Amino acid sequence: MHRHPGFPKAFVELGLEVPALRAVATLGFKEPSPIQRELIPLILAGKDVIGQARTGTGKTAAFGLPTLQMIDPTGRTQLLVLAPTRELAVQVIGEFLRLAQFMEVRCVPVYGGTRMRHQLAQLGHRPHVVVGTPGRVMDVLSRKALSLEAVRFVVLDEVDRMLDIGFRDDIRRILGQVTHPHQTIFVSATIEDEIKRLSQQFMRSPVEVNVSGDQLTVNEVSQYYCPVDPHDKFHLLMRLLEQEQPSLAIVFCNTKHAVRKLAKRLHAAGIDAKEIHGDLIQERRERIMTRFRKLQIPVLVATDLAARGIDVRQISHIVNYDLPQDAQAYIHRIGRTARMGATGKAITFVSMEEGGQLTEVEKLINKEVQLLTVEGFRPRPAAAPAGVLAASAATSPTTVAAESQPAPAMPRTLGGKFPIRRRGRRH
Repeated sequence: MHRHPGFPKAFVELGLEVPALRAVATLGFKEPSPIQRELIPLILAGKDVIGQARTGTGKTAAFGLPTLQMIDPTGRTQLLVLAPTRELAVQVIGEFLRLAQFMEVRCVPVYGGTRMRHQLAQLGHRPHVVVGTPGRVMDVLSRKALSLEAVRFVVLDEVDRMLDIGFRDDIRRILGQVTHPHQTIFVSATIEDEIKRLSQQFMRSPVEVNVSGDQLTVNEVSQYYCPVDPHDKFHLLMRLLEQEQPSLAIVFCNTKHAVRKLAKRLHAAGIDAKEIHGDLIQERRERIMTRFRKLQIPVLVATDLAARGIDVRQISHIVNYDLPQDAQAYIHRIGRTARMGATGKAITFVSMEEGGQLTEVEKLINKEVQLLTVEGFRPRPAAAPAGVLAASAATSPTTVAAESQPAPAMPRTLGGKFPIRRRGRRH
């Protein structure tokens, strides 16, 4: 093996060459994450791979570094990456541009929400790499603006999410058009039976790599809940932001209407918050995300789909203003923080009627979400069922700060649907 002094030794040992190593060093990578350590050598060896890892563990670099390294600069489109949402496609293309900064590789994004004419013009410049959503890729294929004849690598990023939101037929059509000998790489947070059936149809003896472990959420995320009546949520959020002083925060709501309404209320209250949801035009979304990454916007208010794929390492706080209906969505939300070994905090607002939903989350993560009280916020009596205010605030599992005035005790339960916090665990 060639020695490359000055480059991170651990990445040299994976088989990466000088252009990739220069990018790794420039980006400040010191040690590969587990998924990078496993996937990079396998991809460089020409294997089809199914990689399973939790969100925020460096999956993009795990498949990006080896595939970009093997691109022939004199050839046509050789690498196709499919992503479930335009947000994730934007994230992947941005990461690819950083990883390929010392390579002669042209990358083009292809997704909805932007002008087709502009993307067709970019495709006309014979890019080596195309990153897109299945629907828009099918569109440009039908227009004969993209050829897959020379594709050598196909990556399905967050394939579980693509199947969840109904792209299975498009995926099969696209994979069926890749006839040149190629490698196929699936990366996902979960590996379900449908993914395995897809791999049996379109992959050659794939190697399965699972570095997700048994935990669905990273240990570095501290998880808390705050009991609150729906009409008190905004007051609680203001107190919470004042107390926590997040470097960057994402506040999740369940609907676009709720996102718009909350962002306006925060702005009117003097908080520089921006909304991210599916109705925004792509150019505006990209401007907002650029400012967010530069720490110029402290708070994003987002829907689940819009926030999918946001990879900003400085995010310190996730606030579930609305508790998601699906416990799996909770996993994806809190995965936006504690990226690549950093620490983060996730705080969920829970009304009396939502106690059962929080219990389902705890069963899924096999972990108890701790109670958090916030300085200056006093739950109104309606937030706690009668007869459950016996516990004093001093005995709360977690207290951010004590109020100068005696505070009413925090409820130890959230009603009949939320039993005393000795709950069963999933074994």
